[in-house]
Amino acid sequence: MLGQLLAFLGVALVVIVVPGPDTALTVRNALAGGRRAGVATAAGVAAGQAVWTVATSVGIAELIQASEPAFLVMKAVGAAYLVALGLQSLWSAARPPDKGLWTTRPPSPAVGGLLPGRALRQGVISNLANPKMAAFFLSLLPQFASPGRGAGGVVLLGLVFCLMTFAWLALYSAVVDRARVVLGRSRVRRALDGLSGLVLVGFGARLALQQR
Repeated sequence: MLGQLLAFLGVALVVIVVPGPDTALTVRNALAGGRRAGVATAAGVAAGQAVWTVATSVGIAELIQASEPAFLVMKAVGAAYLVALGLQSLWSAARPPDKGLWTTRPPSPAVGGLLPGRALRQGVISNLANPKMAAFFLSLLPQFASPGRGAGGVVLLGLVFCLMTFAWLALYSAVVDRARVVLGRSRVRRALDGLSGLVLVGFGARLALQQR
């Protein structure tokens, strides 16, 4: 059992550290709203994963994966959402530069700072609107869960995965926030906005074009 758990932790760690849409969104929001916005995004992503965990344990994720209409609708919504977020970042990169430097203090809403509540919602929606998460949890969790524990084993491993994801993305947020004095310079910030926008649009396009 211990060997099975260690194998799961190893696979989960590899999956989590590979950058994806959730990582790109967390970095984007940490740049826009500081550490609090980044951590809120991480919490939203983990909450979305928790929903997928429960859905997997009770068979809902399998139904979504098996239903062609449901899969296509979720794929379209998820792709459109990522593209929309990416276009927002591209628009920020194209706007005239702000004067001065950002500080490590999160910007206030009056100057366009991203509020943690909005960042949290973005993290949840981004994760839940990705039908590939259903396929991922269906393929990962059951093969490592102990057969004798039934749905409880799947939920336990899923929650461990959620906590690991939150910790990793929160670390990303802290690193980005500490570097905001440099990253917040006008040219650097616009370049990063453009890069994160292109990455999010790319992930959205890839999701839209992916087959089951």
